[in-house]
Amino acid sequence: MENCLFCKIARGHLPSRKVFEDDEIFAFHDINPARPVHLLVIPKRHITSLATVTDADAPVLGKMLAIAGRLASEQGSPDGFRLIINSGRIGHQEVQHLHAHIVGGPDPVGPMLKRV
Repeated sequence: MENCLFCKIARGHLPSRKVFEDDEIFAFHDINPARPVHLLVIPKRHITSLATVTDADAPVLGKMLAIAGRLASEQGSPDGFRLIINSGRIGHQEVQHLHAHIVGGPDPVGPMLKRV
């Protein structure tokens, strides 16, 4: 998509602190990190959200998951990490391009969700 922020980053039209790239995925440091390690992993091909994926998207999603542990470890979180994919309004997805947050660091990331 022409005006998609993450599409522009993946194409190199906007700057990023890249940590990984291949033909299908791109990973970079979050511009506003919530943890000492905070990376984003995106498919280069525009996919709006996890709610819109099809069976045809399974290979790139698998690749995103497969690279997460290596990237977390290489970037300073060798003892574990959290992988977060927000989808849609209820999931607080801020950029309408599928992306996975890899968050971690030397200390535990805290509880998964607040109890209601």
